Amino acid sequence: MQTTTAMGDALGRYLDLTSQQMQGTARNMANVDTPGFKTQGFDFEEVFAQQLNDGAGAAGLEGVQAPMQDVDGLVARPDGNNVSMDREGLQLAKAQMQFKLGTQLLKGEFATVMSAIHMDSK
Repeated sequence: MQTTTAMGDALGRYLDLTSQQMQGTARNMANVDTPGFKTQGFDFEEVFAQQLNDGAGAAGLEGVQAPMQDVDGLVARPDGNNVSMDREGLQLAKAQMQFKLGTQLLKGEFATVMSAIHMDSK
């Protein structure tokens, strides 16, 4: 997502990471019955902070994938699969709330920009 302000770029990156988080959760859910499959994910806050500190902006990070890793500390079933639908359901709900927050903040950012544009035309 390409936007025009630093805040808009950060929000765009936030939404991209949230989308990747949802995709990872969907992949985990899709493999709940795959023997030996290990739940994967990434630390959202750490990756987001790292990307903000890189200073590349959303445009420079477009297409960059968050590093997915096996999630430690989960109980594996006898077939080696450790996907928990309860955990994944919570992860999906969290990602949905993050996405809704991000879109509301981005909407406010665009409203501010539009307000500034309209102030110039008066």
